[in-house]
Amino acid sequence: MSRSTDQGHFFQTDHALAEASRKSVKAGNKNGSPIDISNKILAIIADPSEGGKAVYVADSTGIARRIVIETSGTTHYYTSLSSNPLTSLALNSSHTILFSGSWDKSIISWSTSTTTPQRRYHHGHTDFVKAVATIIIANKELLISGAADATIIIWDIATAARLHTLKGHTRGVLALAADPLAHRPFNSGGSDATESALGVCFFSAGSDREVRLWQIGSDAVHALELQPITEAHETSVNALCFDDEGDLWSASSDGTVKHLNRERAWDVEETFTHGDYVRGVALSADNKWVVSVGRDETVKVWERGIGELKHTYKGHFGEIMGVVIMKGVVVSVSVDGTVRRWSLDPGEMERDGQRGGEDVEEEKREVPLEEDEDAELEALNREMDDA
Repeated sequence: MSRSTDQGHFFQTDHALAEASRKSVKAGNKNGSPIDISNKILAIIADPSEGGKAVYVADSTGIARRIVIETSGTTHYYTSLSSNPLTSLALNSSHTILFSGSWDKSIISWSTSTTTPQRRYHHGHTDFVKAVATIIIANKELLISGAADATIIIWDIATAARLHTLKGHTRGVLALAADPLAHRPFNSGGSDATESALGVCFFSAGSDREVRLWQIGSDAVHALELQPITEAHETSVNALCFDDEGDLWSASSDGTVKHLNRERAWDVEETFTHGDYVRGVALSADNKWVVSVGRDETVKVWERGIGELKHTYKGHFGEIMGVVIMKGVVVSVSVDGTVRRWSLDPGEMERDGQRGGEDVEEEKREVPLEEDEDAELEALNREMDDA
């Protein structure tokens, strides 16, 4: 039996060595025109300015970037106050401020144009911040953060003051989404409640598999949970997004994406079975395509009208952590350190299928993915604890 003399192989299991070899082989593929930033990418959002040509991504070393997809160039770097992983991203309404949640239990903001750090939102959460979002109430912009401590905090963006701490989830909060049809009568239940006042609603989801609906009063002082709207998933809900009709979509570690219909009180209208932990979901502007990504390293394109899998793109060689769609182009990010882009053109999907995904080298995994990719992300946690 041959033995490796590479010191980097000492104290590693056979599976760990085989997996490293598999990823090394797969890493050479150019599918999706990879943009390599070398660090594990944990989050992505689209930049709506300039016609949607760029994305913001956040990585495991505490750096966020603005990347122009067409040129593959990084135009801006946003450096946090620490080297802790950045887990989530959001923009204010004018796209002039970028926010990022961090494993240091805080949120940092930067000027999108100058990259100057502006404020740090802290002394609130007691565990990793996993999700961030922004809302506007009566011309006042607020920041929402969800964390592994199972709490949601509402912050005043201008002052970094903590306005509310919302509790309802029993495990970590992993996703937030502002309701695009957000304004509705607000009643705090107190004697001074006014039915005519309008509040803004948002949704949260997390490791307790619940999707919850919350409302913030128009005075930005009152807040309440309206109801847990669904337990449609069997385990953690990792991502939420809305379509143009105002319906909610959820992605879960149970391997499915679900379409929750607003008019039917958020009942499940459609289910798309990706097959492994789903980390992100996005819909095309015309609502024709649904895209799911996850731990199996694939980008799956579903035809919404008939609910069928149209195509599977392969190229990433690590868990895919997020996805956005811009002008018919799917953009995905992964812990493999790459940003990749994929076409929604039916002809291009057919050609990619005929090419066999450019012959991406694959080998059957020897252990369940849960023991594999989660360990890779958990290593980031240990690194932070050891720092």
